[in-house]
Amino acid sequence: LWPLEAKGSMYNLQADKNSIEKLTEKILDGYRMGRKDDFGVLLTAPLEAVCEGADAIRRKFCGNKADLCTIVNGRSGRCSEDCRFCAQSCRYPTSAREYPFLDPGEILAEGKRNEAAGVHRYSIVTSGRGIHGEELEKALAAYRLLRRETGLRLCASHGLQTTEEFRRLKEAGAERYHCNLEASERYFPQVCTTHTFEDKVENIRRAQEVGLEVCSGGILGMGETWEDRIAMACSLSELGVRSIPLNILQPIPGTPFGDLPPVSREDILRTTAVFRYINPDAWIRMAAGRGPFPRGGAELFRAGANSAITGDMLTTTGTGIAEDIKMLEQLGYEL
Repeated sequence: LWPLEAKGSMYNLQADKNSIEKLTEKILDGYRMGRKDDFGVLLTAPLEAVCEGADAIRRKFCGNKADLCTIVNGRSGRCSEDCRFCAQSCRYPTSAREYPFLDPGEILAEGKRNEAAGVHRYSIVTSGRGIHGEELEKALAAYRLLRRETGLRLCASHGLQTTEEFRRLKEAGAERYHCNLEASERYFPQVCTTHTFEDKVENIRRAQEVGLEVCSGGILGMGETWEDRIAMACSLSELGVRSIPLNILQPIPGTPFGDLPPVSREDILRTTAVFRYINPDAWIRMAAGRGPFPRGGAELFRAGANSAITGDMLTTTGTGIAEDIKMLEQLGYEL
């Protein structure tokens, strides 16, 4: 394993800039990294060189296009699952709000406000293992309203669903389904025990089976190793995921991960770049936790990222829509 505090210690010589430039050219020429590869150069080469290479890969395969999405917390709290990072689990003493599924009209109104502010995508997110019965019907009604009355691209995030439920969500207007892997398969039991990594993978495949795109990523800073981060990036590549949100853990008092130390700026930048090397043509989407970065995390968008969750509905990004639009435009992105 490559512990976070000892990256590079497995090598006698520090990888130099030439090594990362050679790997970058290899990716630009069409090579795709996988589990068989030695990722040491990405972990030991100078950070600036790795970020420059990731940015070159992003420009080659994605151009300068960027998109922004926001989310609405459609149902909050009282979640049966024990994800150790989450304030909404009923198992932990937190101050998270609790309420049933929102009225579809309220979700529509929030969507219109976000669209007017310049957002491209909008997702309804619900707490819990899944959404069924009457609350599923409310969700379907909300997607139909949004499809009819806005131009937003619609995403859904409702946990573990059946194939038929996915089909109904797609028919109602959702085009992308969000289901984070959260961590590597090896480390997942340290994050959650009420469902498995394979449950997540099977859920993603069911969504893909009915023609939904998939948005899936994870959280940095939960005690994982570099090997775990790379394994998660490889799993996403193998699943054909094209939208990959990267969250930085925001430790929440009352949760088991509430006292974990913060991830360093350097590790966040390097991880973003590593995900770009492994997923050259994906939307690497910065999500929770970029607030501490200056200018809304502008340097992340020169290290392989090219999209973001913005605003402050459920995910704490620490940035606003107008500020993110300005930042991306100043970096030369086309929204």
